[in-house]
Amino acid sequence: MIREGWRKRIAVDLLVWVLAALLCMFWRWVSDKSSMTAYWALFGILAVLWVVVGFAVQLYRSYKDMWFWQALLSLIADAGVLIGLCWWILPMLPYQLSPKVAMWTILLVGALDTVVVLLEHYWKYATNMTVQPIQIEQRENAKVTRENEQRSPQSIESIHQSVLSVTTEEDYQMLFDKAHLSSRQTKAVCDRNRFAFLQIPDYQYKTIVDLTLLNDAKGINRRFCIVNQKLPDDGIYVCCYRPQEYMKQKFLQSYPPVIRWIAYILYFFTKRVIPRLMLTSRLYYDVNKGRKRMLSKTEVLGRLYYCGFEVDEIVPMGHIEYVFAHRHSQPYPQEQLKVYGPLIKLPRICKNKEIRYFYKFRTMHPYAEYIQKYVFDARGGMDIADKSNDDWRITTWGKFMRKYWLDELPMLINWFKRDVKLVGVRPLSKTMFETYPAWLQDKRTLSKPGLIPPFYIDHPNTFDELFASEDKYLTEYLAHPIRTDIKYFFLTMRSILTRKTHSA
Repeated sequence: MIREGWRKRIAVDLLVWVLAALLCMFWRWVSDKSSMTAYWALFGILAVLWVVVGFAVQLYRSYKDMWFWQALLSLIADAGVLIGLCWWILPMLPYQLSPKVAMWTILLVGALDTVVVLLEHYWKYATNMTVQPIQIEQRENAKVTRENEQRSPQSIESIHQSVLSVTTEEDYQMLFDKAHLSSRQTKAVCDRNRFAFLQIPDYQYKTIVDLTLLNDAKGINRRFCIVNQKLPDDGIYVCCYRPQEYMKQKFLQSYPPVIRWIAYILYFFTKRVIPRLMLTSRLYYDVNKGRKRMLSKTEVLGRLYYCGFEVDEIVPMGHIEYVFAHRHSQPYPQEQLKVYGPLIKLPRICKNKEIRYFYKFRTMHPYAEYIQKYVFDARGGMDIADKSNDDWRITTWGKFMRKYWLDELPMLINWFKRDVKLVGVRPLSKTMFETYPAWLQDKRTLSKPGLIPPFYIDHPNTFDELFASEDKYLTEYLAHPIRTDIKYFFLTMRSILTRKTHSA
């Protein structure tokens, strides 16, 4: 049955025929005795017959309803029928048209069309994640229902042995003290499958200890959300993971100087990059089942905040880190697929306090946006560049990109879209915007933000100096817009060239 998209597929087939015709001529499959131009008629006739036979064998059915092998069989049938017709009809024509040339052309078209079909079906496979969004049920306040009683010595010893089967004695002693394994309000679970948590009764346990390494766990966000629903208000969740930094050090210490970086880059690409790319994420999880993933501290903490937890303490134990977090709220509305590519969009407050999304290259680990307040509080607040002091969410290459403004190059897209002008105050995140005094908030939203801020001319060191710098620019701009922007543009260029100004 022919459905939507058939025109596009016919157009692709005709382009493939043109390409095949050119290749045949370049490879000189045509006899020297025959004119090259004589075969254009042959190629045209074959292309039309290919489409006609394609309709007959249902080659142009919708890819949405066709499996790859169904499409491939239709291609084989189309090519087979066309080769048979050419072998029978062409010798009967008064022209010197070789059936052999027609056959090789048809086979070439079939091969190229197979590649097109394979790519389109792979695209459908890679982008069709069958996992449905998590349904988050709203709930009232809930308190723990189980009494805080001590376990029997036999029960404690049973838990002891269970914990030792997956970790060490030192880890057990730490969990025994901090997670209160001796209490009947604590539940220890070690199961890679998140569905084990579904068996836990609601609100019975104040603390749930998850002994499965998150690097090997299936569906981390779903796992966290299920635990969130099982815990009472302010319930404690303990999870563990092997940090990415440990794997990096292991590779750098285990291999010779030259090989160590090559080995680590290959491992990083396999375990960190491929699971994140839209076209390879599903294939990776289908083949590897999500085992032995590289997880950064930023991602683990960000996922916890994304799923309604707040982190209380991080306890390093050798090559494992245990995270103690309490249930704070309902999880964020869960998305069907959260893929982190190299290009991101960030909400910023612009003219008239409108929220517009600005493009940047990603310089932070995944889920970094959900722990901004946590990092700022832990590091003593943000600096005047809307960044935390010593922000460990930034990747190694991210620091390099930020230093030379490479991460801001995609903001040129916003410039072309006229979201920003060339010179002006920076577009701010909501967190940073709220640190400004009300009078300056109103003043800076009277005009569009800019790509080149006065920040790089005055070099303020404190928030008061930053506010004064922006107020000075805005006062001049509102009085003389064009003259002010030209002036600040050339002052910025001089600052970059003479003072070697870099991004923070």
